[in-house]
Amino acid sequence: MKYRKFGKLDWKGSALGFGAMRLPVIKGDPNEVDEREAIRMIRHAIDNGVNYVDSAYMYHGGKSEIVVGKALKNGYREKVHLATKLPPMEVKTASDFDRLLNEQLKKLDTNKIDFYLIHGVRSGVWPRMRDLGYIRWAEGAIADGRIGHLGFSFHDDFTTFKEIIDGYDNWTFCQIQYNYMDENFQAGTKGLKYAHKKGLAVVVMEPVRGGRISIPPPIVAKAWGKSLEEFSPSGWALRWVWNHPEVSVALSGMTTMEQLKENLVTAEYSKPHNLSADELELIGRVRDAYKSLSPIPCTGCNYCMPCPNGVGIPQVFELYNEANVYGTVVRSRRSYSNTRFFKEEQRADNCIKCEECIEKCPQKLPIPELLEKAHAFLTEK
Repeated sequence: MKYRKFGKLDWKGSALGFGAMRLPVIKGDPNEVDEREAIRMIRHAIDNGVNYVDSAYMYHGGKSEIVVGKALKNGYREKVHLATKLPPMEVKTASDFDRLLNEQLKKLDTNKIDFYLIHGVRSGVWPRMRDLGYIRWAEGAIADGRIGHLGFSFHDDFTTFKEIIDGYDNWTFCQIQYNYMDENFQAGTKGLKYAHKKGLAVVVMEPVRGGRISIPPPIVAKAWGKSLEEFSPSGWALRWVWNHPEVSVALSGMTTMEQLKENLVTAEYSKPHNLSADELELIGRVRDAYKSLSPIPCTGCNYCMPCPNGVGIPQVFELYNEANVYGTVVRSRRSYSNTRFFKEEQRADNCIKCEECIEKCPQKLPIPELLEKAHAFLTEK
């Protein structure tokens, strides 16, 4: 296992972190974790050098933390730095901070959480937590020993990301979605470099885009060519993330022992700048092959924004394209209908066909027409 500097801390994290969001389950039920196999996998990872384990209050219907706590018995807790997350949606008043943390400590069967994150921060979440006194409370929890360091996981745009980092001087780390298909998505490369510049460790989630780039369609497999004899698509994806020196840990949510063992082997190639110019060019061709499958050729430049009626034009197109490129139809439709992820005023049916967006679009896409098509698809029963 290779180890990488973790921000300003005098500690190095394993290049591969164990994400406990996709543990093995029984009969396909995400709320019924196969405890025996999950514990076997977590301990095998630790025995092979993994020293960063990440969970969250909501994972596996609240059972992930319990299983992780069991896995870290018998001396394993002392071998890792443990991360878990405060669920903002469960916080109604400031008293919930203590209630939730104490519940998590009990579930994890530990007296300290090394790295504590605010989960899934978006615009509106951070100001609410801040105004409820989260920082003062969290610093108190650090002082009494229940928390080691503070961070946040993030799902919004770069501007919001920068505001959060600049809004508190003592963040230790952040967690962002980052992979070769998401260089400019959410925090993206700009966020990665900004956090690193500010001294934060950066933990990467979704390095394989939730597994969506692990099984390439034929046109993408053709772009990979014989390179798949060297590494699997997942292996190449992890190597791309590790190629960035600003990355401290790449989290992988592994469901099988086979996936874990493959990732442990790939982690031997996790040094920064591990990819050659030819290999980076190869991954660029693969990226282009994926993008060629997008039915709407939106580049996400955001020139069409803001929409005068509040429609999230690039976001609608992103969900529509994702469903068609990766086959994630159910996931995209759920996201579109979930107001926690996609506000009602952002939906495509709010388009009034003023065509202001067409004038702004560098490609002159027929945006109102495409929004209507995407909305029909994303709301289809």
